[in-house]
Amino acid sequence: MQKADPPAYPISSVDNALRLLGMFREHERVRLSDAKDYLGVAHSTAHRLLAMLAYHDFVRQEEGSRAYVAGPALVEIGLAAVGHMDIRALVRPVLEELAARFAETVHLAVLEGGEVRYLDAVESPKALRVAARTGSSFAAHCTASGKALLAGLSSAQLAAALPGNGPLVAQTPSSITSRAKLAGELATVRERGYAFNREESEEGVASVAAALPAGRHTPPAALVVSAPLSRLPKERVAEIAEALRSAAAAALS
Repeated sequence: MQKADPPAYPISSVDNALRLLGMFREHERVRLSDAKDYLGVAHSTAHRLLAMLAYHDFVRQEEGSRAYVAGPALVEIGLAAVGHMDIRALVRPVLEELAARFAETVHLAVLEGGEVRYLDAVESPKALRVAARTGSSFAAHCTASGKALLAGLSSAQLAAALPGNGPLVAQTPSSITSRAKLAGELATVRERGYAFNREESEEGVASVAAALPAGRHTPPAALVVSAPLSRLPKERVAEIAEALRSAAAAALS
């Protein structure tokens, strides 16, 4: 693949750090002397760069050899990127099938800390529709997909995703801000197998979501159907929820 033109105003320290990370594509271990020679910098500069990368867990130093190896952050980023690509390919046919069946916008979403990110979408063909949110992120507790995924976390994981003891941030007047109310909502999600959002992330919009079974090589994810509130009466919510649960159960099997 042809490299892009270099930036007009390069930052040498960032460039050197990224070049260092690139060394781990071809080398399992990188010594300080290797880094110094590869970058063409002083010993002290190479040491500072590696120390900063180690501080952020991108590399770690082996006790015996003192060489540097890929750290957990670098490995996790690579696995997350691959997992996201894999799950999009696996679930795309399901999104298309659900969108064709209900003529509403369907998303695939993953949990990233206290937020959900939308990885893929098939838009409704109707003039009045929920727009595709691919690439966007929203507060998890304000979305159906987020609540479906938060409901699958342990107490410790939930506390880490939504740290603190104060009220949760609201995105609309209908957003849940009470942690106690959210806990009750998540208990309901676990009991019935799907989550519902009524104008909690965007006024006039409602959504139904179901979590996908955890895959060995894919991140926790959810399928979500979104529509104008007027097109999601109680009976249609139940129909969509059943379809989502069936699709979620079969999607990664």
